Amino acid sequence: MIPANLANNPRLDRWVGFETPGRVRVAVGKVEYGQGALTGLAMMAAEELDVAMDRLDMVVPQTDRSPDEGLTVGSMSIETSGAAVRQACAEARALFTARAAERLGCEAADLDIRDGAFQRGGSPAGLTYWDLAGEVDLTQAPTGEAAWKSPDRHRLVGQDVGRLDLPAKVFGAAYLQDLSLPGMLHARVLRQPGPAATLASLDEAAIRHAAGEAAVEIVRDVQFVALVSESERAVAAAIGAAELGARWDNGRDLPSSVSEAVSLKTMEATAYPAGDPPAEASNRRRHQAAYGRPYIAHGSMGPSCGVAQFKDGALTVWTHAQGVYPMRQLLARICGLAPEAITVIHAQGAGTYGHNGADDAAVDAAVIAVRRPGPPIRVQWRREDEFGHEPLGTAMHIELAAELDAGGRLVDYTAEIWSGSHTGGRGSALAQTALGLPPPPPMPAPTLPGGVRFSGGILNALPSYDIPARRYTEHLVAPGPVRTSSLRGLGGPVNTYAAECFIDELAEIAGQDPLAFRLGMISDPRARHVVQRVAEMSGWSARGPGGGGQGLGLAYCRYRDRGAYIAVAVALSVDTEVRLDRMWCAADCGQVINPDGVRNQLEGGIIMAASWTLKEQVRLAGRGVQSITWDDYPILRFDEIPPVDIDLVMAQSERSVGAGEVSLGPAMAAIGNAVAHALGARIRDLPFTRDKIAQALLAD
Repeated sequence: MIPANLANNPRLDRWVGFETPGRVRVAVGKVEYGQGALTGLAMMAAEELDVAMDRLDMVVPQTDRSPDEGLTVGSMSIETSGAAVRQACAEARALFTARAAERLGCEAADLDIRDGAFQRGGSPAGLTYWDLAGEVDLTQAPTGEAAWKSPDRHRLVGQDVGRLDLPAKVFGAAYLQDLSLPGMLHARVLRQPGPAATLASLDEAAIRHAAGEAAVEIVRDVQFVALVSESERAVAAAIGAAELGARWDNGRDLPSSVSEAVSLKTMEATAYPAGDPPAEASNRRRHQAAYGRPYIAHGSMGPSCGVAQFKDGALTVWTHAQGVYPMRQLLARICGLAPEAITVIHAQGAGTYGHNGADDAAVDAAVIAVRRPGPPIRVQWRREDEFGHEPLGTAMHIELAAELDAGGRLVDYTAEIWSGSHTGGRGSALAQTALGLPPPPPMPAPTLPGGVRFSGGILNALPSYDIPARRYTEHLVAPGPVRTSSLRGLGGPVNTYAAECFIDELAEIAGQDPLAFRLGMISDPRARHVVQRVAEMSGWSARGPGGGGQGLGLAYCRYRDRGAYIAVAVALSVDTEVRLDRMWCAADCGQVINPDGVRNQLEGGIIMAASWTLKEQVRLAGRGVQSITWDDYPILRFDEIPPVDIDLVMAQSERSVGAGEVSLGPAMAAIGNAVAHALGARIRDLPFTRDKIAQALLAD
């Protein structure tokens, strides 16, 4: 079977080529976000072609040179793009091997390849890929008949390989924020205080005075206002003056109460139920609890940036967004250009992931460039822009109910989820609203296997256990009080947090150890292995009764019920604040391409989850986001990060699945369970601040 991404881009030369002697061109449509995916994909290509990694020229994703693989989302690059790369390279290898066999007068099975050179009987055959490049047609479609190398023949896959993207990041000039083009102008954009706000007046004299001697051009179209100058210093000063002097009508005025997740229950929502019929009334033990996560920010280390140039009727845009082809479609609609007139080139962003401000900064630059043809336009967001105007990760309020039978076994589970959209900002931009353009037509919700409607809010809505009756209802709040879109893991981590903390509560009601309670509901041997392994790593058998300020908790899930199996445990201390002492993780991600890269992703997810759990909350009021500095929006600091031990299962005979998001939910829940163990009282609403610790102790 031909992998979907290859079937959608069915020309082998879109993926691989041998145009330069001694070099192999490999092109993919998935972008590198700092997750190491580019290195993993390169390893898969090199493995199937039997060439050294240093022969590969990995093409930066751009619309005129790369296959269209849509968005880079869901920890699926290795799984989906990897399958396409493997198949394309296997097909190319088969075509070259067949041609070499013809030239040598032997069977294809008699030939092997070492670093691009053919061998026969273990000796050089005198032919290479590059000798045959002019004789092999890679413009053809794949057949699906070429087989991937079996794991026992792998020379590279499964070995630790250094990340291809790290050298530039260590030595400088790796990011779009570093890009400098001849004649480049700098720009800043004045933001509306709400989508309906209209600009009543603008103090242009104050703007020009703040810029000093440097000239500043004011570009204005409806409510879109941009300041452009040759001097970045001047335009940075000018935007401050513009904000102080601008007068707006119809700005929004949000109550501070909308900062809390439970406020979602008061908003208009559409209900989407799924799963088994509601449970009938019974005398079984029933337990209910509610959990919540507030709005959170991406907290990207470098604010977003976009660069664009409109020249001779063609638009070129450099962006750190999640996909070059979706960005091209967005730009075509907003700028009124044919997609063929637009080239989108990906460049890595500093701390970019999910749907932060990257799309908006690129659209800002393009809108200005189309109105100011000629020189490249660079739009660099400030920290206040990033915190104040990026799409947020939506708040979620989750109400859970469960029934235990007479033997203490979980037999019925219900989840009610109130959530804003996890993808609502996709296909729109702040500039679109400011220009008065109509929103894009609504996209029909895709369906999951079995015909279930897909939504980011229902990922891992049900815990990964053998439960006889399970159901959920998603209450989708749209539109919400602020713009929300995709943030790492979408709703999956929050649902896992709630479910796995609730499982601990049920274990206590059943009078069972949380580990034993979980194992009693797991029949999948791969799942049992990671749960038992993390218990061994953390010394679970020596776990005390708790309540003395020292806690040990664990949690498990199977990512999206079809991906990696992962369990996390945490030991921590609680006084007035939570201090993480040590964390452990056992994960089965199927066939591991680059073990070092997978371990890095798992550890990074755990650290991010810890920050979400202990620190992060966006505060809303008045015109919008109030937490627009790092002082207002604290994150986990280096000296608060505990040692993290990773045990990676090398399941090389299984299919590869992603690792980028899988550790978030179990890490959040393990912390929640460990805090409950330490305090003898449970905190259900994130984050676990000093005030919430005090409230939990007083309530207990």
